Amino acid sequence: MGFDLEALREAVKSHGRVTRVVIAAIKGSSPREVGASMLVWPGGQSGTIGGGTLEFEAAEAARRQMVERVLSHHALGPDMGQCCGGVVSLLSEVYDAKAVNKLDAEIICRATDASVMPLTVKRLLNEVRGQGTRPEPQLIDGWMIEPVHKPARQLWIWGAGHVGRALVDVLSPLPDLAITWVDTGSERFPETIPAGVTALPAAKPAELVRYAPTNAEHLVLTYSHTLDLELCNRLLNHDFAFAGLIGSATKWARFRSRLGKLGHPPDRISRITCPIGDPSLGKHPQMIAVGVAAEMLRPALTETRKKDLSA
Repeated sequence: MGFDLEALREAVKSHGRVTRVVIAAIKGSSPREVGASMLVWPGGQSGTIGGGTLEFEAAEAARRQMVERVLSHHALGPDMGQCCGGVVSLLSEVYDAKAVNKLDAEIICRATDASVMPLTVKRLLNEVRGQGTRPEPQLIDGWMIEPVHKPARQLWIWGAGHVGRALVDVLSPLPDLAITWVDTGSERFPETIPAGVTALPAAKPAELVRYAPTNAEHLVLTYSHTLDLELCNRLLNHDFAFAGLIGSATKWARFRSRLGKLGHPPDRISRITCPIGDPSLGKHPQMIAVGVAAEMLRPALTETRKKDLSA
């Protein structure tokens, strides 16, 4: 969780004036955690602070907001009739292009009023910057501190066909994924690319494998079995945190044989997952995408990936 600077920048670019509403503090229970935020503009919004009456009233207030920054407090039970019985503090801030350009690229720290930065905040900032760590979103002595959001996982999707597009639609809204999307030409991609997704057209996609971080995750699903095989070969030579290949058991048996002939040992080849997704959901692109997303988000897979990286 953190301050999604890219999402704010894109929203301001599209809508001009945008109000960001973030949960600054909580007493008791709340539908969302400190740091959860939404962006609001006339006629629309993105993100969520938990839904229900709190979000509806906060969005309406954000559209009417004229001052730069407002800190408000809301008793969810008595004031709004929500089952969560806590008190939520919301920080609502108005941004335009000029204001966005002034924001720090690592930690965003600002007063909720006109107070001078207290010693507690100075100490915290010195500590996290000295240690290279990221602070938790928090409200301290009238100052709101949020780290700028950095995606924790790099995902490369190879192929912009029906399944590739479905995967991008399903996975791109997730906050901790930075997606690189590769195919053989710009005409292979849809006209609109979701925020947080980098489309890379390349006549020879396999040549891009060398540029992928060795801790990246990969989904290989191009239109060509020849290209799929070459990508698997390059990935095995390059290293990765996870690699999944679309296909049947028959396709994978042939690939294992061919990868073996290319010099890859069986234990190395077995690091590639094939088939991907949940076959019981069917072969519709969206069903494949849902199955793959569930597989990628499953905690057991996360633990496996950690073990691979530490080995």
